[in-house]
Amino acid sequence: MSKATKATILVVDDEESIREALRGILEDESYEVIPASSGEEALNLFREFSPELVLLDVWMTGIDGIETLKNIREINKDASVIMISGHANIEVAIQAIKFGAYDFLEKPLSLEKVLILVKRAIERQRLKKENLLLRMLEWEIVGGSPKMTALKDEIAKAAVSQSRVIIYGESGAGKELVARALHMASPRKEKDLVEVNCAAIPHELIESELFGHEKGSFTGAFERKKGKFELADSGTLFLDEIGDMALPTQAKVLRVIETQEFQRVGGNKNIKVDVRIIAATNKNLLDEIKRGNFREDLYFRLNVIPITVPPLRERKDDIPLLVDHFLQGLAKEHGQRVKRVSKATLDALMHYDWPGNVRELKNTIERFVIMNTSEIIDVKEISQAKEVQADYLNYKTLREAREQFEKYFIAKKLQENSWNVSKTAEELEIERSNLHRKIKSLGIELP
Repeated sequence: MSKATKATILVVDDEESIREALRGILEDESYEVIPASSGEEALNLFREFSPELVLLDVWMTGIDGIETLKNIREINKDASVIMISGHANIEVAIQAIKFGAYDFLEKPLSLEKVLILVKRAIERQRLKKENLLLRMLEWEIVGGSPKMTALKDEIAKAAVSQSRVIIYGESGAGKELVARALHMASPRKEKDLVEVNCAAIPHELIESELFGHEKGSFTGAFERKKGKFELADSGTLFLDEIGDMALPTQAKVLRVIETQEFQRVGGNKNIKVDVRIIAATNKNLLDEIKRGNFREDLYFRLNVIPITVPPLRERKDDIPLLVDHFLQGLAKEHGQRVKRVSKATLDALMHYDWPGNVRELKNTIERFVIMNTSEIIDVKEISQAKEVQADYLNYKTLREAREQFEKYFIAKKLQENSWNVSKTAEELEIERSNLHRKIKSLGIELP
């Protein structure tokens, strides 16, 4: 292992002989070792050096190993810790794993086992960092157009605030990315961002999902469960598709916003939380209020800072950047060389209006990469029907133009509703069976 890449290991034990023995074998393997004789000293060194791994004795004077482990995980919830004990028992091991220990070693130590576990723990930590880097690339807000520059400026200003935010935008435009960017640039970034898709959870389960439940509170509640509000304590709660939340649940969310307290389903104990709420919707909430589908008082509570994500058709200058970003990400994900698109392909992508927004563009690029064996993706190798927007004035008959418009319009509405046929039929005010027939006759492909 080279000097530039060797890992730093914090060894915590109140027995000097154990510290020195571990230090010797680990330094022989080119690891950098920082010794600590107490839990208090370990916490200070952990904050200063951010080691890749901690070897931590359970039984110590002062702060014991379990308490030190809990404090380390408070500082960094992803910290990798191996516990060591000369009085190991199953209860202690279970407690250590419960508080986030990677594994458990018994004294007298097997030096061979120590090295195997250390190597595995550090490899796991590095894989987690690589996966996080890939996710961060995936979460990156890509674009240099005037509208995206303005959006990034809004995010920067809103992030430092503790105020509630509503993100408006069409399905697939990148509302989740904006929510993640707001959290990662906020003072709460070290805590969790907890997401809830209000449209994806059945109405009868949404309250349990948000507030948790007590054991036996309803059929199927076999154990106590923490809700999303509780899990997001000190962090951020992202309520996606807030416009689809049922009115009774809206009333309870409003109460939590006002009091920062709630009770689990079936419980009678008030639970206090400190949560910043970010909401998102592809609906016009003022229209939903007029229809009686959304509470006006909740709207005013949530709509402190409104942010609108522009659709892709309004920022087409960003398409080349997005295409390159997706090609780079897919190459890393699949371990391949980065493919390129021909000028003709890029022109076709630029002339399409992308009713499914950035999500549709990403899916299209992924399909290109998977289905094309050549390094340069050319438009001649794909069906142009989906990639090039229809010019209705070029059709000879009204029927042809009407069919093409219907196809485009229905596909756009399906994508806005996450391909939910029932929901789309309700929005278009037609029978579900009729919509199914149109999808089939117009050749619309459902994912």
